[in-house]
Amino acid sequence: MGPVELLHMSVFSQSFSPCGRFLAAGNNYGEIALFSLSAALSPDASGRSQKPVLTFTAHEGPVFSLLSTDCHLLSAGNGEISAWSWSELIKKNVKPVWTKRPNYKSSLEIPEINAMIINPTDNSLVIGGGDNNVHILDLEHGVFKSVLQGHSDYVHCVSVREREGEILSGGEDGAVRIWDSRTGQSVHCIEVYKYESCARPQYGKWISCVTTDSDWMLCGGGPSLSLWHLRSLSPTSIFPLTGCQRQAAFHQDMILAVGEGPFVSHCLLGGEVKAQIPCTPQSLNTLQLNTNSTEHRVLTAGGSSDQIDVFTNLSYRAFSLSF
Repeated sequence: MGPVELLHMSVFSQSFSPCGRFLAAGNNYGEIALFSLSAALSPDASGRSQKPVLTFTAHEGPVFSLLSTDCHLLSAGNGEISAWSWSELIKKNVKPVWTKRPNYKSSLEIPEINAMIINPTDNSLVIGGGDNNVHILDLEHGVFKSVLQGHSDYVHCVSVREREGEILSGGEDGAVRIWDSRTGQSVHCIEVYKYESCARPQYGKWISCVTTDSDWMLCGGGPSLSLWHLRSLSPTSIFPLTGCQRQAAFHQDMILAVGEGPFVSHCLLGGEVKAQIPCTPQSLNTLQLNTNSTEHRVLTAGGSSDQIDVFTNLSYRAFSLSF
């Protein structure tokens, strides 16, 4: 890859291997790179250990979403999902185990897939994408078993409330929909931009991130990043972050968020921004915490750069991996 391509690279997605020793990252050119965290974090790490151990082209379009199961890396490109065996990738064997396409209405459009999450209750894959629908793939039998219809525009993000058997999805239409995963019915629809405390008309109404922790939900995008109580369906905290937030996560008694701007924001549940930790990319798309291995417990952040920042301590960037 030439210097011009590197200059215009964006990292859209990341996923840690089940053993926690490897990080997979997907970019706008359809490539997936595999980094060895054990090599990069070792005391005698060199510049070489911050480069990929393997890079391969997985899809024609950007890799907007990556996800790991117990043994597979799932990647989403334009209109398709592929599964790769982690044990084979580590041996540098690049061959998809399977590739599947949701059942789209017309064969002409190839909607991109923006988000995926596993629903552990029934071992299914929840998929949100450019055809305004949420598709459910039964991972055990390899078949698409249902379609959740209700959004009037792109679905950007999905989340699962396991205990309640609910799926959440956020879209370009400005709605967060809560679905009953058993019946496939939409049980609630929260139009975040209609709440004065959250609305930011100058940024639009789209919802780019949604995540849950039992009775709580975080969502943001055009509207401000906000914390919601799901039993009362009301916002309890609004975070005064500039620009659109693209990913947010609950971490201990804090909220971590990334979006426009070269930093990871640390917020308190009450709505206060506690710190903003500088990053290499000028804007960020993806934030991941490695909980699969205590030895390699890191936070990684990627965005509008070929560099992925690694934080061994949440208060500063330790080093960067690069494509």
